[in-house]
Amino acid sequence: MLHDRVLVRTDTSEGERRSSGGIVIPATAAVGRKLDWAEVVAVGQNVRTVEPGDRVLYDPEDRAEVEVRGVAYVLMRERDLHAVAAERLQDSDGSTGLYL
Repeated sequence: MLHDRVLVRTDTSEGERRSSGGIVIPATAAVGRKLDWAEVVAVGQNVRTVEPGDRVLYDPEDRAEVEVRGVAYVLMRERDLHAVAAERLQDSDGSTGLYL
């Protein structure tokens, strides 16, 4: 990994999904702009706010996909992350572990 790049593995598949009420939403349905969660796999040497194992919120439209040994990952800059959820931050000063 180079500079401020972050390599993440997405949490969701691109297939159909279910609403909280149980309605099946097909993969072809148009949805408004929606951010997705992913797990950080690797970080560059200049990344300051995330570590491997953290969960991050990102815009799926601003991504560069890469396949390594048959597994699909997303490569992005640290500044393109919208939020970070890290268990290592939950234990300090009563914080929630989620920061923007």
